Amino acid sequence: MAHELLVLGAGYAGLAAARHAAHHARHHGSPLRVTLVNATDTFVERVRLHEVAAGRDVGVHPLSDSLDPSVDLVVGRVEALDLTGRAVDVRVGERVRTLSYDTLVHALGSAAARDGAPGVAEHAASIAGLEGARDLARRIATERPRTLTVVGGGLTGLEAVTELAEAHPDLRAHLITSGPVAADTDPRGRAHVLRVLDRLGVAVHEHTRVAAVEADHVKLEDGDLLETDLTVWNAGFTVPSTAADAGLAVDGDGRALVDGTQRSVSHPDVYVVGDAAHVDGVDGRALRMSCAMGLPMGWSSADAIAARLAGREPDASPFGYLTRCVSLGRRDGLVQFVRADDSPRRLVLTGRTAARVKEMIVVSAYGGLKGHGRSRLQADAVLSLARGSARRFPGGRA
Repeated sequence: MAHELLVLGAGYAGLAAARHAAHHARHHGSPLRVTLVNATDTFVERVRLHEVAAGRDVGVHPLSDSLDPSVDLVVGRVEALDLTGRAVDVRVGERVRTLSYDTLVHALGSAAARDGAPGVAEHAASIAGLEGARDLARRIATERPRTLTVVGGGLTGLEAVTELAEAHPDLRAHLITSGPVAADTDPRGRAHVLRVLDRLGVAVHEHTRVAAVEADHVKLEDGDLLETDLTVWNAGFTVPSTAADAGLAVDGDGRALVDGTQRSVSHPDVYVVGDAAHVDGVDGRALRMSCAMGLPMGWSSADAIAARLAGREPDASPFGYLTRCVSLGRRDGLVQFVRADDSPRRLVLTGRTAARVKEMIVVSAYGGLKGHGRSRLQADAVLSLARGSARRFPGGRA
């Protein structure tokens, strides 16, 4: 009898889990029947949403291009999990379908945190999702703003402000960050980022916090007002309450607590992957939300499920990082090589070389999900690049 595997969410982590589980079933005889639930019938390259916001039509693909024909795709929104009855309620159009499972993979991802300051939800744009990125591109094209402020100096904020400043050179761009720009990079990497921001005319406000967002200005904690026609909020992400509401063990941020194989510490028939999972890295700290970890988590969960069905114990070595990659417009970038605990090494790549490397990794991330190359060598090359930002570290070596 087939083992019913139900995967919720078709982002990087969920799609990787569904594809890899189907691969196990097809090529290794695992008794898995895979069902994938997603709110739409498309896969969105979330790491390209800053490009979409700048007006580029990129990063959206039919899920049918990526899925094994054996995977049953259900297009609908998850409404509730019944962990006792091993069932999930999914709204499909006007009706609710109840899908049963033997093993569940929760991969419902994250969304922009919209409660960072008063007025964010009402007045700030977000590019954490496809519609938000497209809406920002439409607003820039139709409203012709003179000034734009990006709040949040992490990698997402850096990519957003440099992409928008490069695509719209007449737009006066501001970047507000509560700490230093490019804080987790080698000094040479930080210096390069600051040079790029200066070249693009971005006004940088370091060590600055936002007290409130209004339609035509941002109020800073020191009382100053920064006039702006558009505000883009990139200060943090949050996860849906689905896991906590269902009774899974979660951390203080609502991320599900899992072991080294992505299995819930409270419910052994549930695996959680991607941004919704609290996974400890080689140093015991939770891994940051990222595509770099989403892909290997998805593959790992499928491997673990197949191994346990075959009576084997799966690999539970901790994950660690290899690089941090950030695009700084279409012709510049930064690749920061890091230790397994995500601390920066001295080695960095900058400029066009870094931009090309970042683009290769982004392309290969989707290539590793879409399918195998025309040869095994091509497939291995694609997967090697896709895994190039993170990997397991047996024994926890950093």
